[in-house]
Amino acid sequence: MNSKEISSKNKTAFWSFKLSAHAATLIPAAVGINYVAKVFAESLKLPVWLGSLGTFLASMLAGPVAGALSGFINNVVYGLTLSPISTVYALTSIGIGLAVAWLKQRGFFKKPVTVLPAAILVALVSAVISTPLNVAFWGGQTGIAWGDALFASLVAKHVNIWLASFADEFVLDLLDKTVVAYLAFLVYKQLPLSLRSFFAGGQA
Repeated sequence: MNSKEISSKNKTAFWSFKLSAHAATLIPAAVGINYVAKVFAESLKLPVWLGSLGTFLASMLAGPVAGALSGFINNVVYGLTLSPISTVYALTSIGIGLAVAWLKQRGFFKKPVTVLPAAILVALVSAVISTPLNVAFWGGQTGIAWGDALFASLVAKHVNIWLASFADEFVLDLLDKTVVAYLAFLVYKQLPLSLRSFFAGGQA
């Protein structure tokens, strides 16, 4: 089997919707990272959520299913323990997990310079999924003061509520996902190559 065939096989494995035993062992840790990071951000009233750090890492290490499940489970657990509305945003976490895995597969997390466009794309995915939820449950707001100030300003200028809500969500996601993407990138690069290969089936 030549190198191209091996690469193609590895890519197929990375995107398989079967969850390997190796990937399954990563999910509880990723959920824990998400949970602690979000509690940390909320307790300090940071202008970001940080609750997708574990999702990023799981997607980068083990692919889309591990990332999507890590995000989904965290939102459910967080919703049952601290913030019930968090459960609704499990849909957003699934989208983030899939997006990060897709970007990782295309080399966006190999160099610092390409992490920023990856963060922007993930922020866009997150905002597109979250905006309808924000409109339905929060009247278009996000619950983060400075983002909601932008929303209020736009609504006062008679901007459509959907556009105002999207702007509110996107500016917050842009900051949050940029911070999280670089944190995940730094952690990922510090992991031994053997550990990365263990989870990714050779796609380190």
